[in-house]
Amino acid sequence: MRIRTLTIGALAVTTVLTLTGCSAPGGEMGGMDHGSSSAPHSADAAAQADVAFAMNMIAHHQQAIEMSDVLLGTQGAAPEVAELAERIKAAQQPEIDTMTQWLTAWGEDPSMGGMDHGDGMMSPDDMAALEDADGPAASRLFLVQMIVHHEGAIEMAEQELADGKDARALELAQRVIDDQTAEIAEMRSMLDAL
Repeated sequence: MRIRTLTIGALAVTTVLTLTGCSAPGGEMGGMDHGSSSAPHSADAAAQADVAFAMNMIAHHQQAIEMSDVLLGTQGAAPEVAELAERIKAAQQPEIDTMTQWLTAWGEDPSMGGMDHGDGMMSPDDMAALEDADGPAASRLFLVQMIVHHEGAIEMAEQELADGKDARALELAQRVIDDQTAEIAEMRSMLDAL
């Protein structure tokens, strides 16, 4: 009986070690290099920063698109604000698609992303307020909320520039900073004009 118990215990340890080796962060299996030039080369902190950036920015962009859809479905929204909402959707959906492809190539599950309400993310109450607003009030609220949202995205992108290593992720982070900084200035001008 003692020999059987030891054998079962050894089998359990072997199984755990095997499974753990297959689920190493960064999509690597047991430290093996599978030769994928598109994947981060190791599960080091920089590679994990790239993964976190893509996961969180996907969720962030998805909410920006949701906010834009709410504004675009609002009667009486200011035309210039509606045009901005269209541009935000047109810019951010392709970036979501790109980051989703990266995560898949890195052995990560893109659907596992998600964020709390930091980094400029709107709370359910914020989203409800936008949905309940009408016309000019919705236009103003969208601009105020999207400024905060963009500021959060810029902070995330700056963190990626500081900690990440994937050249494409770093390039996207810089583009987010450049594009969204310009859009913040545009939205502040729109708010002054409303």
